[in-house]
Amino acid sequence: MKIGFDAKRLYNNFTGLGNYSRTTIDILTEYVPQHQYFLYSPKVTRNQVTLPYLQSDKCHTILPEGMMKGSLWRSYGMASDLVRDEIDLFHGLSNEIPTGLVKRNIPTVVTIHDVAFHTFKDMYRWHDRMIYHQKWKYACRHANHIIAISESTKADIIRFFEVPEDKISVIYQPVNKVYYDLEEQKPTQPTEAYMLYVGSVNSRKNLLGIVKAMELLPTDLQIPLTIVGGGGSYKHQVEQYIAEHHMEHLFQWTSAIDSVSLKQLYANATLFLYPSFYEGFGLPVVEALLSGCPVLTSNTSSLPEAGGPCSLQVDPRNIEEIRDGIVKILTDNTLRSQMIEGGRQYALNKFHPETIAGQLASMYEKMK
Repeated sequence: MKIGFDAKRLYNNFTGLGNYSRTTIDILTEYVPQHQYFLYSPKVTRNQVTLPYLQSDKCHTILPEGMMKGSLWRSYGMASDLVRDEIDLFHGLSNEIPTGLVKRNIPTVVTIHDVAFHTFKDMYRWHDRMIYHQKWKYACRHANHIIAISESTKADIIRFFEVPEDKISVIYQPVNKVYYDLEEQKPTQPTEAYMLYVGSVNSRKNLLGIVKAMELLPTDLQIPLTIVGGGGSYKHQVEQYIAEHHMEHLFQWTSAIDSVSLKQLYANATLFLYPSFYEGFGLPVVEALLSGCPVLTSNTSSLPEAGGPCSLQVDPRNIEEIRDGIVKILTDNTLRSQMIEGGRQYALNKFHPETIAGQLASMYEKMK
């Protein structure tokens, strides 16, 4: 089968949606090599991340060749190229599909990651929310089938786009294969204990809630927090609070790093903190579990699915509950051991790439 993919994010985005696109192609080419994979992108950023896909003999990269370029080609011109290449199935990896696929009889699936522009409106301008709603709505209405990356996202799709439940399959987001390399799972001994946060620094992720909870900790439990991720105005708000309360010594900011180094940060951390208000999936939670790090996360949206029964789940709006959870994990060694072993096993069973690749392949076969 020839399967086409919207690869704009794969080649030009190096965080969430780009990571999903790359890991999806990675697991398909490894575990389902019998199909041909075509990556359609309006442009390509050439770097060490994208080079393996450009050089791969397992997938083919397609760029616009005619007068129509960029986003115009992606939305309105790509369908003609899919017909030319005799594509049997198209998969929109990042919430969107091009127009014209229905009349060309090309079966289509779209992955919907979240509807945060509806559930967390203060992060988005009104104009952007309207654009996103129309794009998501078009994809949900015109795709033959929808992939939701969690049960929580499935419920949101049904709620906001009035999609029949049987049109949606939950197939969890794949995780970079480096996290499944158990041979390199052994943590090194850090120079000092630290807690860890990984993710964008925005209001939805609730980093300020973590800071306020740390302020309430007993002095002997105020171990530093390493923060991996960038941000804008909300990051400035967090930094201002830290400065006003003379807590600078408790925080270390780090920019984006490669997957191997990030895995080591997880493995060496005493505790991973992720009390986010809303997530489509919660990938950092799974990465932490696979790395053998105990996780404190939220009891909302998709995070109970990502964290499973061996993470500690709290109300992200309750600062005292976040603090109490931190204290519990830091002071109960038996609980920590159970969280580490049980969490890793849960993540291995629930989110193994071979399992996810098989689910995708099975769905593709049914749509032929």
